[in-house]
Amino acid sequence: MDGKAEKRTVLIIAVVTAFLITFMGASINIALPVIGHEFAMDAVLLGWVATIFLLAVAMFIVPFGRIADIYGRKKIFTYGMAIYTVASLLSAIAPSPLVLIALRGLHGFGSAMVFGTSTAMLMSVFPAGERGKALGIVVASTYFGLSVGPFLGGVLTHQFGWRSIFLIHAPFSLFVIVLVLWQLKGDWAEARGERFDTGGSIIYCLMIAAIMYGFSQLPDLLGAWLILFGIVGIATFIWWESKAEHPVFNMNLFRKNKVFAYSNLAALINYSSTFAITFLLSFYLQYLKGFSPQTAGLILMAQPVVMAIGSPIAGRLSDSIEPGIIASTGMAVLTIGLFALIFIGAHTPLGFIVADLIFLGAGYALFSSPNTNAVMSSVERKFYGVASGTLGTMRAVGMMFSMGIVMLIFAIYMGRVQITPEYYPAFLKALKVAFIIFASLCFVSIFASLVRGKVR
Repeated sequence: MDGKAEKRTVLIIAVVTAFLITFMGASINIALPVIGHEFAMDAVLLGWVATIFLLAVAMFIVPFGRIADIYGRKKIFTYGMAIYTVASLLSAIAPSPLVLIALRGLHGFGSAMVFGTSTAMLMSVFPAGERGKALGIVVASTYFGLSVGPFLGGVLTHQFGWRSIFLIHAPFSLFVIVLVLWQLKGDWAEARGERFDTGGSIIYCLMIAAIMYGFSQLPDLLGAWLILFGIVGIATFIWWESKAEHPVFNMNLFRKNKVFAYSNLAALINYSSTFAITFLLSFYLQYLKGFSPQTAGLILMAQPVVMAIGSPIAGRLSDSIEPGIIASTGMAVLTIGLFALIFIGAHTPLGFIVADLIFLGAGYALFSSPNTNAVMSSVERKFYGVASGTLGTMRAVGMMFSMGIVMLIFAIYMGRVQITPEYYPAFLKALKVAFIIFASLCFVSIFASLVRGKVR
């Protein structure tokens, strides 16, 4: 296969997988009230249908990124898509909430293999001057999945039941697997021959699991103990990696690479402050406004449609303009949009919510692809898998923290109850507190983005 055809094939694969996985998450979010009703799940347990996926991704994405650098990115990517496909089919027949949550964890395990390799494969075939454009297209696909996910997820849930969301993924996942095996002849393993750091990977997984699960258990004492265990795990991980000959995570990427360190920090804070927006507004639109899943999904499309349109433009700009400047502007726009959401109530006009979603979409578009370009362009080729995995971890941990903040606020203001009309005032209070926290985090992220330094 010539270089042009290879670039096109890798881009198609990255675009389709980015769409599928984000479409799944957005579809499930809109279906959560229906799933909760069928299984009689309280708000906290229902949150775990979304959260367990993020936990699994965060735990395994860096180890799989390193494994891919050593043994081949195409190979690990293919295994991940196969696991994702099987998990989708099994989720469609889940008999209980705990089985569904376990299978969503399996989804996350497979997705960690995909997230840890797809961006790395893209960086391996596209030269520096074309990466922003390619990453912008992939990010646009991600946002297209987020945009049609709520609407099509709402349609599928309304017409065929929530289980149809899982079934519809199988043929598209199989298409990706066939395309990889049929079209991609080579593999990318710039770290081939180096040993895999098993001990460091185990410490990393336990550390991430303790922190993220502990955060979700606050304010219970168990949550505090797990977070303390996780902090000890961080210190142990740094000590272990500094001694390892071939570490699963090269600490010098953070110590000596300012662009890499601060770009990842900006991504972590960004996702921590923005991921739960759709989750919260989905509940708000269906419970307080009385919209069907289908209508709520259509309204929520406003944000990711703007993201899908703007991301390729922002990505292309980041090939010629310093990515940090564009990303920092995006964070400022997001801060303003989140601040506006603090003031929504039971009688807030729908036009205000749609306008703010459009504004937030513009901020997302300006931040995501330039920030990804900054991270991936700041490292050598042999670290593409680890860099992709690290950025994916920041994304997954940020998403998990975002959901953790929401579940903590729910636990404080509502307790473990189903959201019924008598709890709507408490839900609105929780909503306001969540958006105050998210707007504050986003404001802090502007400065993390500004001090990163220059890629070029």
